[in-house]
Amino acid sequence: MSNADRVVLALGGAGTVGSGIVKALLDKGFKVAVISRDNSRLDKLRGFVSPSTRDNLTTLVGNVGSEEGAEVVKQALLKSVGKVTDIVSSLGFSWWQGGPPHSQTLKELHWVIETLLFSTFVSWKVFFPLVRDDPNCTYTFITGGAGEKLLMPGTGFLTVGAASTLAFCQVLREEYPEVPCKLNQVKINTGVAPPERVAPGYLNHLDLGEAVATLVERKNTTHTVFPVNCPADLKTVILEGALHPPPSLPFIWVQLSGMAHP
Repeated sequence: MSNADRVVLALGGAGTVGSGIVKALLDKGFKVAVISRDNSRLDKLRGFVSPSTRDNLTTLVGNVGSEEGAEVVKQALLKSVGKVTDIVSSLGFSWWQGGPPHSQTLKELHWVIETLLFSTFVSWKVFFPLVRDDPNCTYTFITGGAGEKLLMPGTGFLTVGAASTLAFCQVLREEYPEVPCKLNQVKINTGVAPPERVAPGYLNHLDLGEAVATLVERKNTTHTVFPVNCPADLKTVILEGALHPPPSLPFIWVQLSGMAHP
């Protein structure tokens, strides 16, 4: 199956991390669909991608955070593109600096968990059946290292939410050990920003997008976690053709939640 015959659903594709992935996928010849609750973000994305590839981008307004909303937008998606062959999930938000836990409300914690965990769960439940039984299909999660360490004082709730997403990804790896679809995770352990805001040690979101698009394109790995700790790791993916996770990590997850530049 050529890239031109593949349709990638980019969940979180209108964000900083997601937009870099969307652009790279389009530049490689994929058709790409992006869902967002905010039409202005979709307009911005359409203006960001290469003009020559814009006709291969489908954008839909919808809410993948609720089961009802996700089901509705799934039907609209299938009506627009006909099929989905690959899914990349980079749901999340930029650094959340709301203060120490004792100063926060339960409502704030609910919001963090809803944004990072519930949306990831709902979108998985609704869209995974579209690719689950086909060995030529892929589902790649982008996750972040905020779930394993406190980024800075005042961001504790972000750590709680991101850790919940990491745990959910682990559950999926172990619950679906022999699913035909290629399940992968890329776990980003550093900041991600657009070129004009890249700081030392940060990943350029365009370089990250190229690496993830290459991973989706090759579809030759499954159930592997690929930790990315620095820009050099992305060069390994692009130039050498594969990430090299430790043998003890059998699944591919990309988790960027909470790692975008503020």
